[in-house]
Amino acid sequence: MTPAVGKDTMHQNPPPLTTTTVTVAYAGGDERRGPVTMGQANMIRCILRDDPTHINIHDVWPVPEGTTPAAVTDALCALAVRHEGLRTTFPHPPGAAPVDQVVAAEGTFTVTVLDHAELPGDPAEYAESVARAARAGRFALEREFPMRITLLTVTGQPAYVALAFSHAVADGSAMAILREEFAELLAGKELPGLTSLPPVDLAAVEASPAGLRKSEASLRYWEGILRTGPQEMFAEPRGRRPGTDEEARQLTLRSRRGARALAGAARRTGHPEATVLMAAWCALVAHRAGQDSCVTAVPSANRFHARVARSVTTTSQDALLHLDVRVETFDALVTRTWGAVLNAYRHSQFDSVRLWEMIDRVTAERGSHFGRDVVFNDVSALPAPLLGTDAQERDDAEQELTWGPPQALPTRLLAFTYRTAPQLHISLWAAPSVFTPVEAEGFLSGLVLLLEAAAAGDVPMEALSEVTGVRPAEHGPDWLRVDGCWVSPDAVRETLGRAVGGLPVRVQVTEASGADPRLTAYIACGETSLTPTEAHRALTALIPAAGSGVLAPHRYVLVENPPTEPDRSDAWRRLNTIDEGTGRSRQV
Repeated sequence: MTPAVGKDTMHQNPPPLTTTTVTVAYAGGDERRGPVTMGQANMIRCILRDDPTHINIHDVWPVPEGTTPAAVTDALCALAVRHEGLRTTFPHPPGAAPVDQVVAAEGTFTVTVLDHAELPGDPAEYAESVARAARAGRFALEREFPMRITLLTVTGQPAYVALAFSHAVADGSAMAILREEFAELLAGKELPGLTSLPPVDLAAVEASPAGLRKSEASLRYWEGILRTGPQEMFAEPRGRRPGTDEEARQLTLRSRRGARALAGAARRTGHPEATVLMAAWCALVAHRAGQDSCVTAVPSANRFHARVARSVTTTSQDALLHLDVRVETFDALVTRTWGAVLNAYRHSQFDSVRLWEMIDRVTAERGSHFGRDVVFNDVSALPAPLLGTDAQERDDAEQELTWGPPQALPTRLLAFTYRTAPQLHISLWAAPSVFTPVEAEGFLSGLVLLLEAAAAGDVPMEALSEVTGVRPAEHGPDWLRVDGCWVSPDAVRETLGRAVGGLPVRVQVTEASGADPRLTAYIACGETSLTPTEAHRALTALIPAAGSGVLAPHRYVLVENPPTEPDRSDAWRRLNTIDEGTGRSRQV
């Protein structure tokens, strides 16, 4: 999928000569009804909650010269009849999320025709801006056709179809399939029979005993990572929490060097290019973050089964990869990545409502805040990759980095891999609070350097700084690893103090041989009524918006008044205890 970037630029272009709205009727499908799929439920949750410009998706389909407007609308009709997802609405009462989907046998959609004397100097970018502008406004799930279609013509001759899609019926892979089939229909080709399940049938598979077991296994897999993995990949003094959005500019790498290196490293290690690239990504992310493991969401991971490979629906559910990078060499990491990726893929189908209930429960018990901090979306294997406006025109760059417009970034690091040959083409959005522009450029350049080194021979993991030029994040002298996470006891003390209304707080670090450090928080309550459970609940409510490096103490000790020497932990320990405990519903 192509992320939303920048602001609409249509006002910079000459207006069309005429604007016409054409209503197109289609018929010939089957009428059906059934529960929503897990992927649909996941995206509907986002559609009802998020800014439409962030959750709606778009694409631009070039129209071959000589194609008539009637041929374009006929092809669109054929796609609507062929794919049940395009004839699907989601009835629901106000204030409730849909639980069913309804497939119509027939219906209508509209095409807005913008006719021009000529298109602007960069026609593809103009078409992109039209499609992007159509993302504004929430789709009416219960009644609206899930594609907003604009046909750009030049004196009546079609040039581009600009589309915005409801993410409830399509994802990046679905858009690629539709683009490919649209081109084949205009070329007069007969489309093959459908081999993947339509959404209603996919929902039935998911609701079967085997499907429910798969969902339960996925929830257990995710829970294991949430209870043990780092809660922030980029936990450092200058960082923000993963739940706070920032604006990040798009940084695009186009590199023939990178493509040759990736192919060479794949040949030398005997592993697929996708596995090698994932291993390099995780190695560099964990190295830059100063972590022992890399936790990264892999959104495009759940179309590996034939029953959904070419289904026009949304399968947008994350695979969550947790890769331990504590190995001696890069080759060993590549081997480990292969199994870890397959394990993540197997656990990418789940009930999203139950998943978020589990996330809320586990993070409250752990006293943390899980953030979708790192996202790696490899769409290079899609049948018609969604490459953006100028991706296919610039294949000659040995290596170049270009900056594009900004977008709101709900993660700390987002990457789309559009192609791996003849260029390695990656777009990166890196949070400015964590990466300066120079550091973001150095990260992508370092990725290419790592692949080149891996193509030449095995790379010691301890040499990543030397090989890539990427340095690990610097943590202050008080930062330490607690429960698999980078934590600042000072930040914990400050946040806990705010949570309990400014009461005096002391956070003590206890280190035992062979065990992780543990945090104990002393709170001087005075006349205030407080329990460990209330203190913990108040702290966890603040953690999502707090600064980086905040993890709840393992234990809360309540005393009446602070000691005369409040900076001495032993002075707090000598005080009479009013109450103490973990504050959690589960012991930790």
